Amino acid sequence: MSRHDVVISGIGLVSSLGEGPDAHWRKLVQPGLEPVLEAARFSPYTVHPLPEIDWNLQIAKRGDQRQMEIWQRLGTYAAGMALDDAGIKGNDDLCTTMDMVVAAGGGERDEAVDADILAASESRNDRDVLLNEKLTTELRPTLFLAQLSNLLAGNISIVHKVTGSSRTFMGEEGAGVAAVETAAARIRSGQSTHILVGGAFQTEHSDMLLGYELAGYLHRGPWRPVWQRQGAEGGGVVTGSGGAFLVLEQREHAISRGRKIYAELGPVVSGRAIRRDGELDVEIAALLSQAALPNGELLTISGASGAHAATAAEKSALDANPAIAARGFSTLTGHMKEAQFPFAVALAALAVERKAAYPAFDAASEKPFNGIPTTVLATAIGYHQFEGMALVNAA
Repeated sequence: MSRHDVVISGIGLVSSLGEGPDAHWRKLVQPGLEPVLEAARFSPYTVHPLPEIDWNLQIAKRGDQRQMEIWQRLGTYAAGMALDDAGIKGNDDLCTTMDMVVAAGGGERDEAVDADILAASESRNDRDVLLNEKLTTELRPTLFLAQLSNLLAGNISIVHKVTGSSRTFMGEEGAGVAAVETAAARIRSGQSTHILVGGAFQTEHSDMLLGYELAGYLHRGPWRPVWQRQGAEGGGVVTGSGGAFLVLEQREHAISRGRKIYAELGPVVSGRAIRRDGELDVEIAALLSQAALPNGELLTISGASGAHAATAAEKSALDANPAIAARGFSTLTGHMKEAQFPFAVALAALAVERKAAYPAFDAASEKPFNGIPTTVLATAIGYHQFEGMALVNAA
């Protein structure tokens, strides 16, 4: 045990299942829980939609809310929940010295401007002039056709007064892995004492779904659990809106504040396999060995997306270890892209803190777990690139 051990002292979660760690725990420990699905609005694709959210609870100023797209509100809201949970929100001394690492995508595009440009281009041949006209008259203050990635961190700073150093990683599951890995490394090295880390994803936006479907990743047809989409119509990914933020602290820092500690964050490892060469299952096995897995049963919270090749490789690697009992939480929340890994780590911390395992989310594909989970593995294997995992230990 070291004063620079990384501990989790705050959790903020939002998904189709509800808000907050307690609400998620209550639902996820129910055997046979049915997912919340929206199959009509984006047919032939199914999504896991957001619940009704009172943004005022974490973003008090309506002006702040109006200038954010939903994904930014969602991230700012989840961040506020984590700060509340850790007893940091509203404490100026703690907020002004708190660092932040955010995992973000490219932001929601302004679909109305996109459509306007395309419509106008049908009747004009001077499309270079047309584009300049539209970009100088139609752009919002972000000066871009989409919300800038680092605006999520900026809005968290403005709303919650977190004004230490700030970093934004961009790019799907890998961004979430890199964010948590970087935050943990800063604490272990003594560069930071407390860090806010996480991400958000809003899938109920046509351009977000388009990004997946251009490469044929989205599942079509009747919904299936995440492990059962191999060979099904489409690409296997069912997306979900959600956000996950964690407060990570040096153990000594959290104890000095008298805060409850959910769990300790152990090794965080990541890699990038050359997938076209069929190396992913080998890379996952290598990461498992780097993570220094404990002996005995091991509950695993898997961020598997359902993407055929990536999910099959992860299932193969996990099944090769008879001690591992995996829980693919995307079955119940959908795939949340940048927020996927922070969400997995949060669910792992809840299981450790409450000394109880989640039941199988898919009884046909997941092994039972019979013990008390003192160590839980969290994984995020990118649907087309980047993979990572972390051990979450009893504090």
